[in-house]
Amino acid sequence: MDHGGHGTTMDLPPFTLGRALEFSPDTFFLVGCLLALALYGWGVLRLRARGDSWSPGRTIPFVLGVLSVALVMCTALNDYGMVMFSVHMVQHMVISMVSPILLLLGAPVTLALRALPVAGGGRKGPRELLLALLHSRFLRFVSHPAFTIPLFIASLYGLYFTSLFDFLMESKPGHIAMMVHFLSVGLIFFWPIMGVDPGPHRPGYLMRMLELFAGMPFHAFFGIALMMASEPMVRAYENPPASLGIDPLSDQNAAGGIAWAFSEIPSVLVLIALVYQWYRSDQRQAKRSDRAADRDGDKELAAYNAYLASLQTRGQ
Repeated sequence: MDHGGHGTTMDLPPFTLGRALEFSPDTFFLVGCLLALALYGWGVLRLRARGDSWSPGRTIPFVLGVLSVALVMCTALNDYGMVMFSVHMVQHMVISMVSPILLLLGAPVTLALRALPVAGGGRKGPRELLLALLHSRFLRFVSHPAFTIPLFIASLYGLYFTSLFDFLMESKPGHIAMMVHFLSVGLIFFWPIMGVDPGPHRPGYLMRMLELFAGMPFHAFFGIALMMASEPMVRAYENPPASLGIDPLSDQNAAGGIAWAFSEIPSVLVLIALVYQWYRSDQRQAKRSDRAADRDGDKELAAYNAYLASLQTRGQ
């Protein structure tokens, strides 16, 4: 029996992790994941072919990010997510908060800029178009916290607490669009905060931390609202298949607990990444200062000492 025209079997057996992890690909996401891995691999191989290096510390997170998308969209987790709110919430949290962090740590834009050839001759190739996008007013707007934080919040409350979620769940294209939206919102939100790729909005590290913590409490409040509700709040999950043997309200409470937990875990991971990036930035700045001092004989320090000496002379 089909669920809402998706082609998803309604008579699923009771949920177990083993059943949920069985291969059940969504064609759109399977092709997208394979294409992402292929393009990233092409970029790395192109750099190595010309003698340039690319850190495994970038490749590994990116691959894990793609695999995390495949995990929730190309297994039976996606089937169970159509009829179980708790499983859907796992999908949502992974694809909007875990996958984007890993993908951004892979620095795919930097890799593309280094691997793509320069068009030359005044023409605009893929590299030139990518650079134009990075410097565009559109990207400055969508990467600004005045846009990213409200979008991050609206993706929860504006979706689940309105009829929009039910509408999207009624068709396979709608469901795919919703999941693509979750991934895109996660990328847009986390990119200015902890992304290593170049971008138009790159505030200081303290401001990035403030941006991070400005959005996370709303995830916690959303989870608490689901946990404390006394009746099902999302119509699409009001009547789960009898074959699952679950209570919709208990399943919704579990979904709220998952949303609440995921508001904490990625925050800690991003905070660790930010502190590490801050430390590395300070180390690089110190090295640049040392090299500059070696080149000019530490003229800046000598000038400062001379200034202090002049002040002492004036005071005598």
